[in-house]
Amino acid sequence: MTGGQKMKKLSDATLLPQSGIRRMFDLAKNKENTISFVLGEPDFDTPKNVIKAAQKALEEGQTHYTDNSGILPLRQAIARETKKYDHVAYNPENEILVCTGGMEALYLSMATLLDPGDEVLISDPCYANYYGQISMNHGVPVPVPVYEENGFNFTYEGLSKAVTDKTKAILLNSPCNPTGAVAGREVMEDIARVALEHDLYVVYDAVYKHLLYEGEYVNIASLDGMKNRTIYIDSCSKTYAMTGWRIGYLAGPREIVSLMPKLQENVPSCVTTFAQYGAVEAISNGQESIKQMHDQYAERRKALLECIENIEKISCRPPKGAFYAFINIKKTGLGSEEFAERLLNQQGVVVAPGSAFGEQGEGYIRISYATSVETIRKGMERIQKFVESL
Repeated sequence: MTGGQKMKKLSDATLLPQSGIRRMFDLAKNKENTISFVLGEPDFDTPKNVIKAAQKALEEGQTHYTDNSGILPLRQAIARETKKYDHVAYNPENEILVCTGGMEALYLSMATLLDPGDEVLISDPCYANYYGQISMNHGVPVPVPVYEENGFNFTYEGLSKAVTDKTKAILLNSPCNPTGAVAGREVMEDIARVALEHDLYVVYDAVYKHLLYEGEYVNIASLDGMKNRTIYIDSCSKTYAMTGWRIGYLAGPREIVSLMPKLQENVPSCVTTFAQYGAVEAISNGQESIKQMHDQYAERRKALLECIENIEKISCRPPKGAFYAFINIKKTGLGSEEFAERLLNQQGVVVAPGSAFGEQGEGYIRISYATSVETIRKGMERIQKFVESL
């Protein structure tokens, strides 16, 4: 109702529920002396050489539109990096698209692949925004349960059972938010087998690929028969501590990616020009920064797991990648939302309830260890006090 007049119904997209992560963040807003483990953002600043490269681009007048696909030097840098690290060769002319973060890359992938009613298989639990990305493109997200005993990874049997005649794609995230799971070669081969048997696309979200602590990194596009049916997505946000720069990208077969610039033209037109020049520097000369951040995350992961071992009633399968721990709280007898809210109110610690990531996340909480070892230990001391009080 506006001014007493009845208005026509808004889009169903406006009915998307608020993120459970954002809800906890909002609940903690006005509380003092809180320790937050809820947001998945690096606590590092963008490396100085990247900032200087963007400043130089600004001073040189790089403030105009670029090609919808992004500047060629950035696409060339991405092609070099994926060939070296992922063992997949992409043509920078027509197989790579620079996007406004990994989120837009996901959105454009769904817009490209999906017709109304098409189904996309996603893991349960998973990054909650996958539901919105699929639904806003008139697709149907189909949760496929993954279990702690299987490392929170897809299985051939689980995926095959979920396939219907409406299934169009599998959305894969490895290393995974929220579980820290990594799909090794055997798991990737099982996923590829399902995709090939049922003629499915794979959208591979690999934004945490440089944060790997155990196991082997495998890009599913490198497996036989998979490059032509895989859209690979990556971002500068987590790897180079560039979350606010909004630089992501996708790569895939020419037959798909060459059609996507016209979609890009209708969303942001192009990505911020001087930020793209910063990304060229990051991808081309960022190995030292990657190692420094990786080593610190590994130290934090170790400290967190040591703390968890000393707390009865909770446990955690060691995360193999990313910077999240998915902690099993089932022995406390509390649901994940109740646990998170009571922990906030009683001890001032903010965590994400596992139910925010899907039905299979119930009985877990997610902790982001993208913070200092000192903060991790202080926060875990509070969590221990809370659990011991139950």
